[in-house]
Amino acid sequence: MKAENINKAYELAKERYAEIGIDTEKVINQLQNFHLSLHCWQADDVAGFEVQAGDMSGGIQSTGNYPGKARNIDELRADVLKAKSLIPGNHRLNLHELYGDFQGKVVDRDEVTIEYFQSWIDWAKENNTMLDFNSSSFSHPKSGNLSLSNPDKGIRDFWIEHTKRCRDIANAMGEAQGDPCIMNLWVHDGCKDQSVNHAMYRRFLKESLDEIFAKKQPMMKDCIEGKVFGIGLESFTVGSHDFYTAYAAQNGKILTIDTGHYHPTESPADKVSAVLQFVPELMLHVSRPVRWDSDHVTIMDDPTQELFSEIVRADALDRVHYGLDFFDGSINRIGAYVIGSRSAQKCMLRALLEPKEEISRLEIAGQGYKVLGLLEEQKAMPWQAVYDEFCLRNDVPVGQDYMKEIDAYEATVTSKR
Repeated sequence: MKAENINKAYELAKERYAEIGIDTEKVINQLQNFHLSLHCWQADDVAGFEVQAGDMSGGIQSTGNYPGKARNIDELRADVLKAKSLIPGNHRLNLHELYGDFQGKVVDRDEVTIEYFQSWIDWAKENNTMLDFNSSSFSHPKSGNLSLSNPDKGIRDFWIEHTKRCRDIANAMGEAQGDPCIMNLWVHDGCKDQSVNHAMYRRFLKESLDEIFAKKQPMMKDCIEGKVFGIGLESFTVGSHDFYTAYAAQNGKILTIDTGHYHPTESPADKVSAVLQFVPELMLHVSRPVRWDSDHVTIMDDPTQELFSEIVRADALDRVHYGLDFFDGSINRIGAYVIGSRSAQKCMLRALLEPKEEISRLEIAGQGYKVLGLLEEQKAMPWQAVYDEFCLRNDVPVGQDYMKEIDAYEATVTSKR
């Protein structure tokens, strides 16, 4: 697309938004400071780099066998950098523990140390990228159906030690980058069928968390994530939303809202203003559930738009961290990164462009039809012209032009794997 046409369209959009009291230059600056945490596991279908890696297990599943997935740490890093080059702004990278640089060594998860992530820290510095982190309780011989809530103390202690070490690694990452590393804790623990020991499992999980979080780590932030169910564990989930919401509120932890981890009739957006009354911050894992937690690529659907709008309306921009969490192996994986990231940015942009003060005033004044009317009018405002200008200023392809670069990368790189 021609830069002069993009500029012309933006100037017209700027005028339109000024008429309703919105400064698009201010909004573009806000969007520039909107940093997504890209998830490393989209590039290789959650395989990781452990020498002793086995089949995927533990309540999750990646589907599809589109050719060209990353097979090693160098390929994954190259793919992430390619994706980042097509997404305006500067974004973080979210690592799972099983993506350590193990260099051919067999390192069990209760033995992992910062040594195996030093090259990630060095790579991140070289590429102006902040790191986030996750413990990894799945796809391991000791995963089973229960990890931190396992009645077997030996297995429980194994995962407690693993998670403690992950917090040490996250803190070291935070110290190295001069910015707190956000570490998410999610375990798949649950039961396939009827069970009668729910209280016991949850008591063990609480005790495990208490032990894990006992050590203060100043340069990392703890997030805890609930779920409705995992694949093969459909009847009961130990770490339910009620459990983690209560734990986060009582212990001052960040609650993770994963958009795929709720019942189909629940609204993740509605939880933002509710839980922020009781927890310090939120972490988002943004994906797209289709019938269940299927982790489809994020698009500009109504639930995603409402989620970001609620954050802006709640004046919570500085209390929310934004991560992506989809893993689609059925399409070009770099394309998935770019589409999902740009879609999330567009939802945030539209939220920032909303004249929320005026709409709020009308709502309080009882002018319901005007509230509904203004919200509807925003859908047709020229927000796309503002996003195109944002891309142009960040020197990334505008509109669908990014597809040409992805196709070229596939032709020269990923198709050769």
